[in-house]
Amino acid sequence: MPDKDFSEISPVFFLQTFILELMHACEQEGGNYCESLIERIAKSAGLYFEQTYRAEYRHQGELSREAYIDLILALKNHIGGNFSLASVETDTITVVNSRCPFGERVTNFPELCRMTSSVFGGIAARNFGYAKVEIRQSIARQNGGCEVCIHTSPEHAAGKPGLEYWREQPQDGKQEMAELHSRIEQSLRSVWWSRPKQHAAKPAPAIIAKAPAMQQVLQQIEVVAPTEATVLITGETGTGKELIARAIHAMSVRRHKPFVAINCGAIPENLIESALFGHEKGAFTGAIEVHQGFFERAEGGTLLLDEVDTLSPAAQIRLLRVIQEGEMERVGGKHTLSADVRILSATNRTLAQHVEQGLFRQDLFYRLNVVRLWIPPLRERPEDLPHLVQLILQRLCKKYGKTVDTVSRDVMGRIRAYDWPGNVRELENTLERSVLFCTGKELEHLELDQKSSAAPGDDWSGQKRKMLAEAEHAYLEQQLKSHHGNVRQIAAAMGLTPRAVYGKLKKHAITPGQYR
Repeated sequence: MPDKDFSEISPVFFLQTFILELMHACEQEGGNYCESLIERIAKSAGLYFEQTYRAEYRHQGELSREAYIDLILALKNHIGGNFSLASVETDTITVVNSRCPFGERVTNFPELCRMTSSVFGGIAARNFGYAKVEIRQSIARQNGGCEVCIHTSPEHAAGKPGLEYWREQPQDGKQEMAELHSRIEQSLRSVWWSRPKQHAAKPAPAIIAKAPAMQQVLQQIEVVAPTEATVLITGETGTGKELIARAIHAMSVRRHKPFVAINCGAIPENLIESALFGHEKGAFTGAIEVHQGFFERAEGGTLLLDEVDTLSPAAQIRLLRVIQEGEMERVGGKHTLSADVRILSATNRTLAQHVEQGLFRQDLFYRLNVVRLWIPPLRERPEDLPHLVQLILQRLCKKYGKTVDTVSRDVMGRIRAYDWPGNVRELENTLERSVLFCTGKELEHLELDQKSSAAPGDDWSGQKRKMLAEAEHAYLEQQLKSHHGNVRQIAAAMGLTPRAVYGKLKKHAITPGQYR
């Protein structure tokens, strides 16, 4: 072994390496150790630095805002960060950072942002009584920099995503979230296992919610589930909208009645009304007997209308009547039937734009959109990745008789570096392909698509996509201004169909009506 001059190794580099290696070792045990480790290190570090600060400046009593800001900036910068104060507003302190104390490899462990939250929040809670730390941007999520807000009043922090801390009770918020998560999962399993014949071949559903954005979804489920409100669940394809709908049903008073899910986009337009509302014998050619639709099958329970944006105009009218009057008629029928069904709907599109385009009834949109739940994409849930990987591996091993119980550091790095446009569904499919060809206990090769096979540190493809997206966004805005928001004229100028242009506008979150 060659001699090494250890004097060249800085304490900061040693700290970075030690923490990252420790995190990777804990991650291989299933991910749960990481959070406990982070909390313990952060609590000890926060107390130590605060005590050191007080001793150096002979500070007694609670820290002032100015002293608190000096402390947290000095703390992070002393161990390799580049933090600075961005603003101080009523009950909110915002700091920014251009260099992470854990170096560039923090992108492999975005959970370490919790350490910043715990240190900042713990110190603030001890001195101000309360703190909620909101990480708006972070280097770990490849945002290019960090923006951290420390809210010091519950009223001002209401509705903000983040981690809460209270004086003398720094673990209460985390404990409450763990208990909420447990209640929802127990309810899901209870409903799932109550129908053993229907679900015997499938594992009980499970929600992974370590990321603040997903924890906020759990809190919304607890509030909305006991009510009879219609809920519109939005989010990209593969984010788990049906799973969230099942959780709402499982936590509701209707949990002992049926939960019926229908993919409206998978049913031909000429059959959708019959599928939903049923039909009478002789209603049309081939209707040789009475058919009960999904509404009748879900009587007393919950009906999920997935891809609700694909409903035909006629089906939209019938659905509106069911919501407004609580009654319906089968296709070809003359008798009115009552419909005691709670309606949940889901879509990966923006229904408001469909209304603007005349593709969806405005009155129905308002009826469905009483409560809206947005499910974050996987790229905004980096804290959930190791837990999802472990859950999926367990299920795949049981399905295929494999013994794969962990993934290599390189594989986890590639999983974190990829943005997963297909979300959890794509992650499941990718791991399934990879596990099938794995012969050992550790997954060392990931069967990613060719377009996503770049190394974690090679972000040229991402930069190229970003530049193209920015150019397209600018061009669309210029065309909207030139044509005063007329999408048909823009489509003609671009050689595209109006639907294709609307698709691009949706992708860039541009509303053409603003330019008319």
